[in-house]
Amino acid sequence: MTILEKYNRYLTEPTLSDEMREELLHMSNEEINDAFYRELEFGTAGFRGIIGPGSNRLNIYVIRKATVGFSQYLLSKFGARAKINGVVISHDNRLFSREFAVECARTLSSYGIKAYLFDSLRPTPELSYAVRKSKAVGGIMITASHNPKEYNGYKVYDKNGCQLLPNDIAPLVDTIAKLGFELDVKRGKDPNPGQILILDESYDENYRRGVRQIQINKDLDKKGFKIVFSPQHGASYDNAMKLFKHLNYEVIPVKEQCTPDPYFSNTKSPNPENPEAYELALIYAKENNADLILITDPDGDRIGIAFLDSHGEYQLYTGNQTGALLINYILTERRKRGLLSSNGVIFNTIVTSSLGAKIANDFNVKTESLLTGFKYIGSRIHYYSKTKERTFEFGYEESYGYLISSFVRDKDSLQALVMISEMVNYYRLEGKRLDNVMEELSKKYGYHSDKLYSIYFKGQQGAETMANIMSDLHTNPLKEINGLRVITVEDYLYLTRTIEDNDVEYIENLPSSDAIKFYLEDGSTIAVRPSGTEPKCKFYYGAVSTNSKEEAESKPDILHKALIKILNIEE
Repeated sequence: MTILEKYNRYLTEPTLSDEMREELLHMSNEEINDAFYRELEFGTAGFRGIIGPGSNRLNIYVIRKATVGFSQYLLSKFGARAKINGVVISHDNRLFSREFAVECARTLSSYGIKAYLFDSLRPTPELSYAVRKSKAVGGIMITASHNPKEYNGYKVYDKNGCQLLPNDIAPLVDTIAKLGFELDVKRGKDPNPGQILILDESYDENYRRGVRQIQINKDLDKKGFKIVFSPQHGASYDNAMKLFKHLNYEVIPVKEQCTPDPYFSNTKSPNPENPEAYELALIYAKENNADLILITDPDGDRIGIAFLDSHGEYQLYTGNQTGALLINYILTERRKRGLLSSNGVIFNTIVTSSLGAKIANDFNVKTESLLTGFKYIGSRIHYYSKTKERTFEFGYEESYGYLISSFVRDKDSLQALVMISEMVNYYRLEGKRLDNVMEELSKKYGYHSDKLYSIYFKGQQGAETMANIMSDLHTNPLKEINGLRVITVEDYLYLTRTIEDNDVEYIENLPSSDAIKFYLEDGSTIAVRPSGTEPKCKFYYGAVSTNSKEEAESKPDILHKALIKILNIEE
């Protein structure tokens, strides 16, 4: 079917909303092409897309098609068990999230599959927990995470509460592809429709109980310790505030950002990676002389921090910095109490800073670096829970996702919120701020500076350009960058590690992925990969200096300018 034929089918679809029909009528040729030239694809976290009419957009027809495919996939894999055990569904605060979640429930029911639907928005980690608690065969989370308000998305989970891995995604994608054009896809016709059960607050309290159990120093004096919190109009507010209250923290919520709002009206960005997300919270913090700012993203799986430093100023820390601090605190305090396992393991990703792994090594805790996407961490947790070869201690991504306890199998901002609050208060009582602790770690392990640059490649032409860039890097890997020799190349597409142009090793225990990493002679690293959820290419730079923080911080910018010049990219 051509782009124009698809466009006309949508235009004449009798069930199409008036709003979407008007949007179609006012589309330019370029906009029509972008909306219909392809179908939304599963990436590192399901699929995300701009809300609107079209095969390359997110709408009720695309949601229905994906859920019909997921229903057929589950029935093929589990048979009658899929109908009995069912699927758990949750959603965030975004436009049409509730409508999409209800459509998922009705579609599953039409195939005889029981659907557990939360009575309102809930955070992603609680969805993971609920899948495990209810012994469901899968889960669906309607969310576009931290993306702008124009987006929504669809994530699928396995029976372990972990997002589906490539081996499971592949047959699901094949099943969905065979269904054809989304407007032609109808719900099932099982003579015995599955129940649609509404989940209430009882799941919330059980989930929060699990979160509270991660505490190490439960009885710290909290008098005078103040936290400013914002859920960025998203799904974590209720659970977070009840956790804070139960644990006796003094919390000042950013009230303008506490109401679920699909338009994110009172924040410049719902993404805790962006400094703009902290602007209102910083005003609250300064007015109240708060010690800590905690900001969760709309679906409540990621968290960012700002803190009052030793100079009386507020600093923002990256996911890499926060992760390293958490590793140091958790492993130190567990070892003091004899709680640190002798065969411990932490998980990070191939684009995470090296600092956390250096800290873990001093505690004889192994670090495994996996592909980006927390599903790989969840999968390894499950693997070791069966083999008992290793004991999970901590998992994190540089993109502000952390997991302390494996009763959830996805990143969990609520767990992180509890542990970060405890950590910052612990150091406060010792007379330290986080910058003091980071300076101690830097003197011991080197000054680390890790920076991410994202370059967008929009539309069909942009997608082709990005594909060509990655193809060239795989085919002709760089040998020198800014006068620095490349000493090792890890190609995750071909799963090879090439050392000094000669020795080639095979990378084990990782699936193939379109990513490549360069190790330079001065200890710096550069990793490049296309985003799995947005039309952009990500460039990760890691630099280390034994001399100074300033020297380390200058390197990523220099390397990035040199690399985009080599690749002939205009920012």
